[in-house]
Amino acid sequence: MLLTKFDPFREFTNMQKMFEVFNVPVESSLGTFTPKVNTREGEFAYHVDVDLPGVKKDDIKIDVHDNILIIQGERNYKEETKKEDYYKVETSFGKFQRQFTLPENVDIENISASGNDGVLEVVIPKLEKAIEKKTIEVK
Repeated sequence: MLLTKFDPFREFTNMQKMFEVFNVPVESSLGTFTPKVNTREGEFAYHVDVDLPGVKKDDIKIDVHDNILIIQGERNYKEETKKEDYYKVETSFGKFQRQFTLPENVDIENISASGNDGVLEVVIPKLEKAIEKKTIEVK
């Protein structure tokens, strides 16, 4: 007999995965979200662009641990509209974390990050190229 742990949100998770197959972005209502990320390699650095609309700089934390870049934070967004005949409140919240394994040729000491118009850009400079090939004489 196979025992499985009861998960009351399993059906919601399965439905969310089904919508993502059709490229319909679905955010979890359980207090988490996954920001979209673009990565690119330039001549002198790697670039990681993270879409974080509504996230304040103070709510973002960037660490490097065991050659893994960790970007994490929390989004708290609330918009209120009060009119004569209606009242509307829209909120969006949740924690996020994205991790990226860094290549060996990066300068960890000089990684920089900046935010502009809801996009966080992390610049990871490359180290100067080391000797790529060396022939070893057998004695």
